[in-house]
Amino acid sequence: MVEKLVEQIEGRFAELAEQMADPAVIADRERYAQVGRQWHGLEHAHELAQEWRRAASDAAGAREILVDDEDSELRQMLTASEGRLAELEEEIRLAMVQPDPYDDKNVIVETRGGAGGEEAGLFAGDLYRMLTRYAERRGFTTEELSVADGDYTFAIKGAGAYSVFKHEGGTHRVQRVPETESQGRIHTSTATVAVLPEAEEVEVQVNDGDLQIDVYRSSGPGGQSVNTTDSAVRITHKPTGLVVSMQDEKSQLQNRDKAMRVLRARLLEREQAARQAEEAQSRRSQVGTGERSEKIRTYNFPQDRVTDHRVKLTKGEVARVLAGELDDFTNALEAEEKRVRLEEMPTRDGPSMARP
Repeated sequence: MVEKLVEQIEGRFAELAEQMADPAVIADRERYAQVGRQWHGLEHAHELAQEWRRAASDAAGAREILVDDEDSELRQMLTASEGRLAELEEEIRLAMVQPDPYDDKNVIVETRGGAGGEEAGLFAGDLYRMLTRYAERRGFTTEELSVADGDYTFAIKGAGAYSVFKHEGGTHRVQRVPETESQGRIHTSTATVAVLPEAEEVEVQVNDGDLQIDVYRSSGPGGQSVNTTDSAVRITHKPTGLVVSMQDEKSQLQNRDKAMRVLRARLLEREQAARQAEEAQSRRSQVGTGERSEKIRTYNFPQDRVTDHRVKLTKGEVARVLAGELDDFTNALEAEEKRVRLEEMPTRDGPSMARP
């Protein structure tokens, strides 16, 4: 019942207001800021809850009078109040939807050729350009971290980057005639995309003793050396076996810094996956799994259409999509994620309801 949720919102809002007036909380700057963020995060839901109270009171009063008096004006008022109550119920649930804790983070994106040989590597490059163009269209900044033989690693920076790009994670499939195909046959190739929330150093602690760091000379196409110093870096995280290599910068220190950024992001991803595996509610709230093995989208050149299999959305003009026009897909995926989270609301507490 929405009335129970309204009571919870009112109770928590009053509790937070009381804490903000507590001298002990005021004296603790970090604690006060935390309580303030929770209070402001609940403010909109509290306003909706108060409006729901007023609409419920109006409807109850109209029903009581209509028992003995079939006044048409009162009947219209009751109908309007009941309609607004239904709208408010959904708005309150929407206001309490638990956001992804990583939504505001920058991201590190990796695109890699999958099945299909050279064509798969070319498609990975297409996806790299598609995502960087989309990032620029949305006002984000991009930073190239590593490009080598069909593998692209880059960062997308800006508030909400993860919320926009997280649904791009998975296997993308392309159907087209390669330029090298003399018989005009259509080939199917795949490329994987990993979207990793970028971790801060304080979020993922990496002990130096857990790292094996190797340095070597960077190489270009065909393995030829392009640097006379040992500037390339390969970092192995011994507890997990994760390996990250960087060689794009001329400085060993810069390559190491970039490699550590990617390593922390991958470790954070592992923590996120482990938590989701333990929480059935979290698993259900994803639009698709986001795993690299999941085929999420097909780019069909012969039929000039792109289909996202998770939301059953098909758009024409493959070239425009690959040029970074992804808003229709992003909006549909965000709406589906929100719909699923709304369905889960009866068994979940919103983030602002949780006690620190």
